[in-house]
Amino acid sequence: VRYLVCADPPGPRIGNGGSTLHALQCLEEQFGDQWTSFTVLLIHSGGCSQRLPNASALGKIFTALPLGEPLYQMLELKLAMYIDFPRHMKPGVLVTCSDDIELYSTGVTETITFDKPGFTALAHPSDLAVGTTHGVFVLDPSSFSGKGGLEYGSCYRFLHKPDVETMQQSGAVCVRRDRPQLSSPGSCGDSAVASECVYTDSVFYMDHSTAQQLLHFYKQMGTLGCEIDAYGDFLQALGPGATPDYTKDTRNVSKEDSGLVAVRQQLYSLLQGTALNVIVLNNSQFYHIGTTQEYLFHFTAESKLRFELGLQPVAFSICPDSARTLDQLSIIQSILEPGCVIGPGSVIEYSRIGSEVSVGKGSIVSGSYINFSVDIPSECFLSSVSVKMTDGVEYVTMVFRVGDDLKKSVKSLSDIHSLQFFGASLPECLDLWSLEASDQLFSSEDTRLGLWTARIFPVCSTLSESVRMSLNMLNSVQHKSAFKVSGFQLLSVEEMLAYKDVEDMLKFRKQIYDEICLQRQKEKS
Repeated sequence: VRYLVCADPPGPRIGNGGSTLHALQCLEEQFGDQWTSFTVLLIHSGGCSQRLPNASALGKIFTALPLGEPLYQMLELKLAMYIDFPRHMKPGVLVTCSDDIELYSTGVTETITFDKPGFTALAHPSDLAVGTTHGVFVLDPSSFSGKGGLEYGSCYRFLHKPDVETMQQSGAVCVRRDRPQLSSPGSCGDSAVASECVYTDSVFYMDHSTAQQLLHFYKQMGTLGCEIDAYGDFLQALGPGATPDYTKDTRNVSKEDSGLVAVRQQLYSLLQGTALNVIVLNNSQFYHIGTTQEYLFHFTAESKLRFELGLQPVAFSICPDSARTLDQLSIIQSILEPGCVIGPGSVIEYSRIGSEVSVGKGSIVSGSYINFSVDIPSECFLSSVSVKMTDGVEYVTMVFRVGDDLKKSVKSLSDIHSLQFFGASLPECLDLWSLEASDQLFSSEDTRLGLWTARIFPVCSTLSESVRMSLNMLNSVQHKSAFKVSGFQLLSVEEMLAYKDVEDMLKFRKQIYDEICLQRQKEKS
């Protein structure tokens, strides 16, 4: 196995579709004609991760799972899940995201084979609500019966994040009569009654000649200058029922680009008529861990995923028995001192928590060192980042409410009152912190004013001090009491990631790791 890591080219964001094209170019540059015989697993390791910011600095593919000694990361789980694919795969590329998990069971004699020309996608039964946020296949009824664990069919048309009405009108909705199975949010058929479902996307494969075609297109373009979606913009062009209408629909696009419609139209004419084969996994489940809510649910609640993977409440950690009594929490490679209290439904990862700390319900604490007395409220998101700006390493800690919308942005200062920070409007918070609302308060060049670009988090010389400062700011908002931060250098989350010092963050994790290993050896001896 050869591993290759390639970063997006500098310049404007190109989306996971642009990244796919760029990665194909890196493969060709690295291996020349050799790559024509490769079977490639291409994993998008995660972009800004605005909906799960504890994965922003190091990438979603390195998200730790509460499992294994030492811990498994998402990367290991992906490699384990797809381990059987290469031997039944012709040269080509299997494309997957870093925040989804596909679990399936097939009969002993059934194998998943990727050997057809064009595209081949896995399809999972999901309820209609799940379909509205994913890709949905309109299957060709003559090629598909809906019975058995695994079926090969062809797709008439691919819908990208359709509404329920579109799914019904286009013939995407199937009725399943299913045997009872463990139910969970998003699973289809809790009992042996008929239930409506759609088949949603996850992983897709393209054979080598299709990949070569896309690479040729990318080279001709030179630079993209817009964000392309590997799912929406590639798959919507496929199948006999495809129409070019989607090329003009920019509702799901994070940044409206002048060139996007033109690029989509060129991709459509390039790919139109290419087959979209579907491998229907009737007995499968697709899980997404891309948002703080999903992360908390799957790691701490009685979720089906937690049961199926055997996720642990305490994984590779030093944790007093008093905190272990609760099953509904997730402690991941952390050191907790006796006396601290962790509320149900909370996740603590890569952190040191002192004896006088209490954490409320449903909170996330990541990469932090808390060695002072403090009550962290419920639904608090706290994540520390090492930054290097001039010479030495410094520290910044972001704090939000778990449900705060970091993707939301407004165009002008007069609208920032619509931005919510822990239940208060941003201008209220700025008043309490003695900060002035101005264009200088935001780090983004293109007038995107939001929590992601707001310069509100103080840079400190130690990790614990940065946690203390950010929690003081949160406390001031909760109790409507002033807490002045105007004397500090302040960064936005966007800037924290630009200045991040990954090596220092990994060093902190390694210290925790070494201490846990030492403790384990002592316990053994």
